[in-house]
Amino acid sequence: MPVESPTKEHAEHMKALAREEFESWAGSYDRSLLHVFLFRPSYRVLTEEIANWHDEHQRPMRVLDIGCGTGELASILSRGDWPIEVVGLDYSPAMCEVASKKFEGADAPHRVRFTAADSEFLPFADNTFDLVTCSNSFHHYPHQGAVVQNVHRILKPQGRFVLIDGFRDNVVGWVTFDVIIAHIEKNVHHAPWSQIDGFFRDAAFANIRRRKFNFWMPLCATIGEKL
Repeated sequence: MPVESPTKEHAEHMKALAREEFESWAGSYDRSLLHVFLFRPSYRVLTEEIANWHDEHQRPMRVLDIGCGTGELASILSRGDWPIEVVGLDYSPAMCEVASKKFEGADAPHRVRFTAADSEFLPFADNTFDLVTCSNSFHHYPHQGAVVQNVHRILKPQGRFVLIDGFRDNVVGWVTFDVIIAHIEKNVHHAPWSQIDGFFRDAAFANIRRRKFNFWMPLCATIGEKL
C-alpha cells in the first residue's frame, strides 16, 4: 500500500485505527508474545547502538523513544550506568499512562518522562536530542518520510537515529509482515529497505547503515547520523 502521499482522510483513518488499537492493548501489552519475538530483540539492538554512540562521544545523552508503548526501553535505559535522560513519546495516551505508572515512586537514577503526541509533529525544539529511537511502530505512520524529516530536525549535530521495523524484503518477512501482520492490523505499511533508505537520504542523514536480525520475524535497523 503506497503511503508517501495518502489523502488527508486516509491518513487520519490510519492514525485513528492505530490509536484505537493501542488504547485497547495498553493494559495487556506487557504480556504480549510480541515482547519475546519482536520487542526484546529490538531493545537489544537499540541499547547496543546507544552504547556505541556513548562510547564514541563520551557525554551525557538525551534520548527520545518514538512509539514508546509501555516504556520498556525507557525502563531498561533508566537502570543503566550512562548519564542519560529519556523521553518516551506515543500516540496513545493510555500507553503513556501505563508507562508513567512504572516510574511512580521509583528511585530511578535517571530522568524519564512520557508524552502523548503525533510522531509526524514532534513537539520539541530543533537540536534537542542526541539519539532518537523508533522500533516496531513505523509501519503505522501514514506520512513516514515526514516523520524521518522531523526526527532530523530535533536531533543535535552528531545525533543518531535508530529506526527498527519489520524487514519484508525476503520470503519470510514478506509472509510475516505483508500477509499476516497486514491482515491482522490492516492499514499498515512495512516499507522496503530501499524506501526507508530514501527517506533517510531525503532528510539529509549521513553514514546510513543497516542491521538485519531476528530470522523468523525478521527485523531491520536503519541507522543514520545528523552531521
